[in-house]
Amino acid sequence: MTTDRSTTTASAAGPAGFTTTWDQGVWCLLATGPWDLDGLASVQAEIKAIAGPGSSPVPATGEPASVRVDLSDVSALDTVGALLLHQMCARMQAAGHRIQVVGVPQHHRGLLDVVWRAAGAPPPPPPPASSWHNDRLVHVGRSLVDRWVKTLQLLAFFGVVCIALGRVLANPRRIRLAPLFYHLDHAGLRALPILGLLAFLIGIVMGYQGIVQLGKVGAEFLVTDLLGIGILREIGSLITAIIVAGRSGSAFTAQIGTMQVTQEVDAMRTMGLDPLELLVIPRLLALIVALPLLTFFANVIALFGGAVMTYVLFDMNFLEFFSGIPGGALDVHDATLGLIKAPLFAFVIAMVGCHEGLQVSGSAESVGLHTTRSVVEAIFLVMVINALVSVIATALGI
Repeated sequence: MTTDRSTTTASAAGPAGFTTTWDQGVWCLLATGPWDLDGLASVQAEIKAIAGPGSSPVPATGEPASVRVDLSDVSALDTVGALLLHQMCARMQAAGHRIQVVGVPQHHRGLLDVVWRAAGAPPPPPPPASSWHNDRLVHVGRSLVDRWVKTLQLLAFFGVVCIALGRVLANPRRIRLAPLFYHLDHAGLRALPILGLLAFLIGIVMGYQGIVQLGKVGAEFLVTDLLGIGILREIGSLITAIIVAGRSGSAFTAQIGTMQVTQEVDAMRTMGLDPLELLVIPRLLALIVALPLLTFFANVIALFGGAVMTYVLFDMNFLEFFSGIPGGALDVHDATLGLIKAPLFAFVIAMVGCHEGLQVSGSAESVGLHTTRSVVEAIFLVMVINALVSVIATALGI
């Protein structure tokens, strides 16, 4: 394939134009940019260069050629652009060239059909029907590529955040205390009611199921070991992280995303301020401090819920229940492992929430889309990290 460098080349984001290539005996004209009233002058100049008097888009062989006009990169199209496109194709056909119009976006096809029929020409043929299997394969392929690109972007953001965090910790005076305490209040203190309620209910459910199942073999007294290990080692930190990801992680994305839409983040960069230090680091540090405390609170409340259910069903008083937890199968590693995982969960939740917020562009719909993504991605990564830490801890005998 060779490219004609003499023809003006424009991108979809720039002025309207053509990129011309010679591909296996077919001269390809890739239309780019906005083909509308605003780009009228640029479009007319391009058409005159390609299909005007004394000009030809094909090599000077003196024979008719096949010309393929591709509209897949046209960013905007109105009646003026559709009419000019028809006139260009009509001139080429009058010169004896065989014209094929392809890549018409679905949202532009209706306008193009109406304009070309009004001009007395048949509209461009629709794209060939694709099979269901091909569509599924294309969708799966694009989804995999999209996931891979987003993973690389998240890893790059992780590196940038680590550098910014190191820079701030090396000079603590750069830490902005006002937003730090603000997010400590909103992500930590104000999360206590909902977290306490859910932890209490989870403790009740685990206590009830534990007593019922252990009672089948006459081992109800082991319910303290079940609740102690299950809540302190796994459930407490995991449930806390999931609740915080849905509550605070989504809030981080929505807040920063709204600032992106209103161009406040761009204004910070214009003033020479680093959005990472202003927006990301305070949220990250606040969540790293708050989540272990929230996990400890959730553990205590969940154990209290389990103690209530144990008292109701098994007639074990609170003193027996709480004194039996450290004296049974539970050891210090089980009690601390959940708290050790909490800062890792906090880092991931804050990083994903801020990253998705900075990816917002253009509209309120984008804010909602990236908020949903941040919650899903944060919960997924929390589950992955929890599984990895559990496997590693078990392998090390912790």
